[in-house]
Amino acid sequence: MKDVWFHFKGVLKCSAELTEEAVKVISEFIKFANEDLLKRGVPRSLDKREHGAEIESWEVSGKELRFKIKSDRYVRAHDAALRLKNALAGRLGSLKIGIRGLEVENFEIIADWDLPEAPRMPEILVEKMRLDDGKITLKVRLEDEADLRNRLPDRILRLLEEKRERLEWRGKEEHWELLWESPERPTFFDKDPTQEMQERGWIRHGAARGQWIYGPQVTKIFRTFEKIIDEVILKPLGYVEMIFPKLVPWEVWKRSGHARAVYPEIYYVCTPKTRDPKFWEDIMDYFKITGEVPTHMIMERIENIGGLCYAQCPPFWVFLQGRILSDASLPICVFDRSGTSHRYESGGIHGIERVDEFHRIELVWLGTKEQVVEHAKKLEKRYTFIFEEIFELRWRKAWVTPWFMAQEGRLGLAEKKEVGTIDFEALLPYNGKWLEFQNLSINGDKYPKGFNVKLQSGKELWSGCSGIGLERWTAVFLAQKGFDVEKWPESFRERIGELPEVFKFV
Repeated sequence: MKDVWFHFKGVLKCSAELTEEAVKVISEFIKFANEDLLKRGVPRSLDKREHGAEIESWEVSGKELRFKIKSDRYVRAHDAALRLKNALAGRLGSLKIGIRGLEVENFEIIADWDLPEAPRMPEILVEKMRLDDGKITLKVRLEDEADLRNRLPDRILRLLEEKRERLEWRGKEEHWELLWESPERPTFFDKDPTQEMQERGWIRHGAARGQWIYGPQVTKIFRTFEKIIDEVILKPLGYVEMIFPKLVPWEVWKRSGHARAVYPEIYYVCTPKTRDPKFWEDIMDYFKITGEVPTHMIMERIENIGGLCYAQCPPFWVFLQGRILSDASLPICVFDRSGTSHRYESGGIHGIERVDEFHRIELVWLGTKEQVVEHAKKLEKRYTFIFEEIFELRWRKAWVTPWFMAQEGRLGLAEKKEVGTIDFEALLPYNGKWLEFQNLSINGDKYPKGFNVKLQSGKELWSGCSGIGLERWTAVFLAQKGFDVEKWPESFRERIGELPEVFKFV
């Protein structure tokens, strides 16, 4: 945003009546403040008479000094109000008059706005918002002086700027650039593979939404994928297995950046406020009598601590948090396949490719910038080998700039294709759409900085991650190759052998 202005209206509460002598001191002080104190911080290249903060008006009533401040971005009105209070306290102190507090009566942020729509801002912080004449005005709710000291207006302005960037991207979550596309290949199926698997008895819905129970046939496909991953990726590239936690506390998501936007998509985890059976006795009795679980009563007795695993790598970083790595240990390549991940997909849920509970192998690699970028290239080649030579898919890959990079000012690195994501997409013959079934991300220093991980040499530590979703791989493979095993690529048939037949239904 080109220009931003702040309007502040507040009251200084004093310990005694403001006498004529005090009013004289205040008048002289405000002249000094407008000429000097509230101009400190304006760049030398700018005219201080035109920039910084200024007390527009003021009046005294009993023990109160009411005043209005206007400012630009250089000396912001909320900072100016605190300066005013602190400096004036010294002047009035000589008259044995103290300042007991600063109250905020009204606060507005006004910014240039040339977009046709206004963003949605949190109502708990922004009471009103209006858009007219190329400007947007936010009336901000500030409870007390602590909100000024905690720089709440600055955070609201940053949020407004972030939302503006999102709108400028026309609502898209990412930018997409085609890198490569495979040749046309024959497909042997034209139906939804999930429906076919259900009809064959290979899978069945679980008790929870977006959850499947996988029968022996699909499970063997999953395990064959894992063998291929082990053979082509994990062993040749030197990956070592770890076990990452699947319950993620808020502190982890705050450091990883997910706390900025993860709320609509996570499965929340709560703990009982106490294990005392008496605290829960009426709930137990309710179920015994009605046969129903009183969830409304339970909600009052639990505390939220975080959520189930949404993206596998953030909780891994706690293992390194606050530590210094030896450069000799680099590059480091680890992976986790110890449990499910969970995302609340809302209306987007479909088949086995868009589910709430899914199975994924997460690859994480760390090193210097050069090592991380070089490893990503090696990994990309390994994926290409699998999708071309073993699966023989109709697929493509694209360079994607995730939204978090725009938030964090990394678009320059994205343009150089140093930080960002490669999406691997496969064609679904039954609907003609492309499905992203694999990704590979270079995250730069995002996680090392968030978790305060450093190198012994002082060099910049980078990382990358890549999640291999077994459901997505299965969905695209069966969508293109169908269910006639004889038509599957020979290289895959050799690895999977015969599919087990265990259950017979009548």
